[in-house]
Amino acid sequence: MKIGSIKEKLELEQRIAVTPEIIKKYKSLDLNIILPKGYGEHLGISDKEFINEGTEILDNDEKVLSEADVVLQMNLLGEESFEKLKNEQILIGVLNPYSNKEKLNKLLEKKINCFSLELLPRITRAQSMDILSSQANLAGYKAVVDSFAYYQKAIPMMMTAAGTIPAAKVLVVGAGVAGLQAIATAKRMGAIVFATDVRMASKEQVESLGGKFLTVEGAENLETEGGYAKEASDEFKQKQENLLKETLKKIDIVICTALIPGKKAPIIIKKDMIEVMQSGSVIYDLAASQGGNSEITKVNEIVDHNGVKIMGDSNILNKLPNSASNLYAKNVFNFVSNLYDKENKKFNINLEDEIIEKTQIK
Repeated sequence: MKIGSIKEKLELEQRIAVTPEIIKKYKSLDLNIILPKGYGEHLGISDKEFINEGTEILDNDEKVLSEADVVLQMNLLGEESFEKLKNEQILIGVLNPYSNKEKLNKLLEKKINCFSLELLPRITRAQSMDILSSQANLAGYKAVVDSFAYYQKAIPMMMTAAGTIPAAKVLVVGAGVAGLQAIATAKRMGAIVFATDVRMASKEQVESLGGKFLTVEGAENLETEGGYAKEASDEFKQKQENLLKETLKKIDIVICTALIPGKKAPIIIKKDMIEVMQSGSVIYDLAASQGGNSEITKVNEIVDHNGVKIMGDSNILNKLPNSASNLYAKNVFNFVSNLYDKENKKFNINLEDEIIEKTQIK
């Protein structure tokens, strides 16, 4: 059986789904890896490194797509690649079924078995495959590093003979995986950290990392059974807005991470709130690609509003592509391993397995 992968459109996506380190694991299952020439060149990974691990390098994408039994990608393939796929092939990636419905329907008509990894159930057995967590971890870290680079003052408190520099105050909006990593990173660098989230369960996690949790008066626990945030009521939003506006007067850096799966990101930091912030403050909006948590975020632009810089990359992980690819490749291998019947040496789409059933696009 052959596992293949092709390069993404590099202007949009630098990450890859197969790294040299993971190939031994595929080989241990008697699965062969096929890749096109130059697959990892943009990350400084030569074809020779893949060949040394037992990969077969083919001339082009077309050959890989036509020969592979399973195609591993980061994002959904471009439509120009659809005709190169064959019936009953398996496609695995972050396929974003909410916004790619029409394209995925074309693949289903062609009898391609599509699995979208962001739909993984939040169960213990799926933790090693959880691409949202592995990638969000890195995103939370990088958002803090980038915003500190734009903040033109020192981050930790410094006591000198000339006087004391106070520690920067950071607010993290949304205490999921990205938010918790942002809190941990900011604390390690000496900032005073505050956090807010609609899920009350996150209070303990925030405090365990040394952050101060901002509790909205009469807060309701807005958490789905799957552990994700759900939309807040208008009353809750108003209370949260009042608390945030008061808090933002003394905050230097805001890291926004609040997302609702399959929906536009909630607008939490409104224009009038930004106007009470001190000049020189920075907002990093990790939700930019889904509309943003800040009312004036513009994707891939730095907006200067009354001296406050608002930043939001469409894909922050393009700044950490090697680390992100390594984690993603491991997540994908664990998913493939679960899908593969090792005894009979074939792929078995067992819909009684919750992991397979929840991730398959139907």
